[in-house]
Amino acid sequence: MTTHIFSGPLSMFGAKVQIAALEKGIAFELVMVPFDRDDNYSPRHPEVLRINPKGQVPVLIDDAVELFDSTQIFEYLEDRHPQPALWPAEAAARARARQLEHRSDEVFFPQVVRLFGLQEAMQSPPAVEACAACARFYGQLDTLLADGRAFLAGDYGYADIAFYMAHVFADRKGAGMTDETPRLVAWRDRVGERPAVRAVVDPMMDFLASQGRGVPAFLRR
Repeated sequence: MTTHIFSGPLSMFGAKVQIAALEKGIAFELVMVPFDRDDNYSPRHPEVLRINPKGQVPVLIDDAVELFDSTQIFEYLEDRHPQPALWPAEAAARARARQLEHRSDEVFFPQVVRLFGLQEAMQSPPAVEACAACARFYGQLDTLLADGRAFLAGDYGYADIAFYMAHVFADRKGAGMTDETPRLVAWRDRVGERPAVRAVVDPMMDFLASQGRGVPAFLRR
C-alpha cells in the first residue's frame, strides 16, 4: 500500500514530515489539501478530519497506521525506517535532540504565530516582544553551535528539520536572523542546501511568489 502524507502548501509542520520522508528515501504520495487566501485549510479534507480530531495537517497513512502530529510521525518514521538515522543513537544525545525539536515547535514557533496577526503593527509592543523572543532563541542556538558542531544535535536530524522550517516562517513574518548569530546563519545555509530541504521549500516559496506574497531574501533563487 502506498504511504500518503497529507500536507498543505504553507504547512510548516507538514513540510517537516515531507523533508524527513525524503531524507529517509521513503516513497510516498503527497496529498495537498485545499487552501484559501485567508491561510485556512478549507474545505477540510475528509481524511484529515477522520484521522485528526483537530482537523489539521500533517497526517500520515502508512498501511494500517494512521497518524497526526509531526513529532509523532517523526518517531514512527524512525522506528519504521531506521536508516539513515535522524535521531542520535545514544540515549542522552537523543533526549537532547528531542528537547531541541520540542523547543522549536512549542517555545520558538508560538512567538512566530503571535506575529501572524500583527503584520500591520510590527512596531507594537506585542510584535516587538515576539521578535525579541525569537532573537533570544537564535542567540541560544548560536551559542550551542560554538563548539564547532555542524548541526544542532551533532549529526543532522529531526531537530535541524524542525527549527529550519520554523525559522522560514519566522523570517517571513519579520523575525529573521541577523549577523549577530553568524554560526546559526551558517547552519541555516548548510541545512538549506540539502536536496530534501530544497525539494520541499522551493515549491513552498514558488507558491508564495505566485500569490504575490513575500519570499525571504535568503530563499530567493
